[in-house]
Amino acid sequence: MNDLNQANRPRLREPQPERAQFPDVYMPAMPPLGLIDALEKRLRIWLGNRKRRRAFRQRFLPLLAYDDAILDDMGHCRGDIQWAADLPLKEDAAAALSKRRAQRHRAR
Repeated sequence: MNDLNQANRPRLREPQPERAQFPDVYMPAMPPLGLIDALEKRLRIWLGNRKRRRAFRQRFLPLLAYDDAILDDMGHCRGDIQWAADLPLKEDAAAALSKRRAQRHRAR
C-alpha cells in the first residue's frame, strides 16, 4: 500500500538550469562572419576590376580605328593596346599599358 500512496503523491520539481537568452534576431543557420566578410571583399574587388576594364575599353579600344602613324603620334602602339585588352580581368589594363608605353619610350 505504501507504493500506491507514493505514486499519488505530488512530486517536487527539481530546479531547472536557466536557459541562455537568445537575442531578438536569432539566426541559428547563420554562416561565419569571416566568410561573409571575405565574400563581400571579393565581390568589391571583382566589381572594381570590371569598372576599370570598362573604362579602359571605352578610352583605348576606339583608338584602334586610327592608323599606325596617328597612334604613334599619340604615343601608343596597336599591338600594345590589343595586348592590354587581352590581359586578365584582375590586372589593371590601363596601368599595364602605361608601363609598357614607358618602357618603349625608354628604349628609344
